[in-house]
Amino acid sequence: MVRPLAGTLTAFAAVGGALLATLGAAPESAAAPAPAPAVKAATFAGTVALNDCSGSVVRMPNSADTDKAFVLSNGHCLETGFPDAGKVIVNQASTRTFTLLNASGGSLGQLRATKVAYATMTDTDISLYELSSTYAQIKSAYGIRALKVSAAHPAAGTAIDVVSGYWKRIYSCNIDAFVPQLREGQWTWKDSVRYTGACHTIGGTSGSPVLDRAGKVIAVNNTINEDGERCTDNNPCEVDANGNVTVHEGIDYGQQTYWIPGCVATGNKIDLRKAGCALPKP
Repeated sequence: MVRPLAGTLTAFAAVGGALLATLGAAPESAAAPAPAPAVKAATFAGTVALNDCSGSVVRMPNSADTDKAFVLSNGHCLETGFPDAGKVIVNQASTRTFTLLNASGGSLGQLRATKVAYATMTDTDISLYELSSTYAQIKSAYGIRALKVSAAHPAAGTAIDVVSGYWKRIYSCNIDAFVPQLREGQWTWKDSVRYTGACHTIGGTSGSPVLDRAGKVIAVNNTINEDGERCTDNNPCEVDANGNVTVHEGIDYGQQTYWIPGCVATGNKIDLRKAGCALPKP
């Protein structure tokens, strides 16, 4: 697992993970193709540094400027420790602070949580903190807009940037594949993102947003197979649809975030009963 840095310093080192166009005129009756999303160079704007992990200020497609903002990180980055397999945390009080960064990685100030709106290490590895500040207040005070969480499943081959607010470092690579089940110790994660080898993250990058080249959050960085072991802590293994187990030593992984928006109702409130919500429930 991409362990929080504090744990790695005392126990172990850890991580945390062409569109082809045909030439020629289209028939007059054919609709014009939709423009490709603008490519954005990844920066640190909107990312945060935790005391032992990374994260980002995020908003959902239905978030309003007047809503209390969210910070997204890993479930294993919770200040209360790793949630056991099967455990889901909802609306747990928290006063955790986060250092907000500007585009170049400079510190802008501290944001404070009021609660853990949602967290789990079951099926995925996420924590979502609700802040005391609204998106509008953060924009007014710091000039920072929240990163947008995509509600769409990404595609294999997508170019990505893993942006670590803790280390102020950006790792760039591509999505290599999607893993039906990723097992590590007592935890199992579903539909995980396997990165290509160019993204080799380290302890403290846990919780980093994984951005596509349109700048949208499509995953959160969470683990690496460190030693080539099979399905042990810090050594996740892949399980395919037929139950075959494989190990990719030195390869990093992230957990997709497209299913979060489906569980967020008006007012940025977690609603696990919302139609279509697929996040694990308590």
